[in-house]
Formats: sequence, C-alpha cells, structure tokens
Amino acid sequence: MSIKLVAIDIDGTLINDQREITPKTVEAIKAASKQGVKIVLCTGRPMTGVQAYLDQLGLNDADDQYVISFNGALAQSTSGNVLVNYTMSFDDYADWQSYCIKEGVKSQIETRDFIYTINRDLSPYTIYESDLVSMPIRYRTLDELSRTQDQYIIAKAMMVDEKARIDQAWKDLPKDMTDRFSIVRSEDFYLEFMNKQASKGNALHVLSQELGIKQDEVMALGNAQNDDSMIEYAGLGVAMGNSIPETIKIADVTTDDNNHDGVGTAIEKYVLTA
Repeated sequence: MSIKLVAIDIDGTLINDQREITPKTVEAIKAASKQGVKIVLCTGRPMTGVQAYLDQLGLNDADDQYVISFNGALAQSTSGNVLVNYTMSFDDYADWQSYCIKEGVKSQIETRDFIYTINRDLSPYTIYESDLVSMPIRYRTLDELSRTQDQYIIAKAMMVDEKARIDQAWKDLPKDMTDRFSIVRSEDFYLEFMNKQASKGNALHVLSQELGIKQDEVMALGNAQNDDSMIEYAGLGVAMGNSIPETIKIADVTTDDNNHDGVGTAIEKYVLTA
C-alpha cells in the first residue's frame, strides 16, 4: 500500500550535524508533499524550534499541514489548530523537581514560550537547548513557580546534566515516577519526562486517525529512543544510519545517516518510486 504520511524526527534525522536540511532531502520532501503526501515533523522541540524548517519546506501556516512537538505532548496544524495536548500537572512537576534536587541533577521545564529552570547556575545543556530551539530561559525558584503556577502550561520536564549523573538518577528513579510519566532519552545529557499519554507514537496514531490514514500508510524516520514509539507504530519504520543500536533493532529498514541524505533517500525509495 502506498505511503500517505511521512513522520520525520528533526535532530539527527531531518537535519545534518550543521543543523541544515540537505538539498536532496528538501527536494524529496517537496516532491512527496506535491503528490499529496503529508509530511509531519515529529520532534522533542517546541514549535519555536520547528518554524524555520517548516518555512524552508513550504509547510508553515497551513490548516492541512501538521507538526508533533514536545515528543508527542502537542500535535497541531502548522497554522496553530491543536489536535493533541497532553501537559504535565504542576503537582507532578513539583514531585519530579524534588527528586531532581535530591539526586543533585540539574533540570528545566518547557512551556510553549519559555524554558524555566530553578538552577541559578545554568546547566550548559540548558543554554544549548535554548540556542537549539530558539527559546529564551527564565530563572525562577521553585517557590516562585509554585506561587504563579496557574500561568504555566508545562509541556515537558527535562533532566539536563552529565551522562553519568543522569544515568544514576534514572537508575534510582522510584516506580511511582516511572508509572506516572512517559520518559524518553533524547540525548545522553537529556532525560525527558511528559504526561503518561505523551509519545510520538501515540500522537502520530491520533493524527493518522484524524486524517483517515491507515497505519500501513505511514512511514516514520528517526534515530533515537524518543523516536522508537513512532517507528514501532508506523507501517514502515525507518532507522537512520546514525541511529542508536536499539532503534535500528526495532525498525523495519535502515537508511543512510543524517549527513548523507538519509531522509531524502528513504523518501525517494519508499514514497516517490513506490
């Protein structure tokens, strides 16, 4: 059956290590879109970190084009109509933040507009994330956040620290928290916590149903653990050549890496010539 929707992770998948979409990939995506195939960027980033790529691909500000952001916590049209919105309660955040403090691991939360952190000495990974997704940082104490909690819609919370420190915090995580949150490792230095219903796979499932697209008409491409749920959901799950071993294992096929037109090659092979 032909592919009608292509779900594409951004970092390590759509873009190369210079944060650019290669010309071959741009051409393949535009050709597929012109044929009526839905191109859905599925990312851990907020919308602020997606807009430039949507503009480049000619997909922005449209009622019939879609984005899945915050690792599945939000799915919306590129014009802003929300289809899925799985947010984190402040009580859940406060319990999680207390655990981070206990473990001595740095942390942050992301709303649609800002990154908030209680760490006066900013983690370099918070600064990196701010630059990556074009989102400003605000320092607030936990008490300040608590007093103004009605102002925040928390899309996700993140541990942002050295790999060894996050490894230990994840290992020590109590069952109550593993049961309460959807947890993904997007980078060695990022461990992300969302509403239990939030995942790229779940959001892709809801969006596909909304569009009347069957599971075997979906192709998904990714490279990391936070992509696994959508690769498993898709009729054709594609791992990038630079993927972690676990992602390659669950994928149906593997394409070239993100620096060598992996997305463009897969679209040409499985969508444009199918």
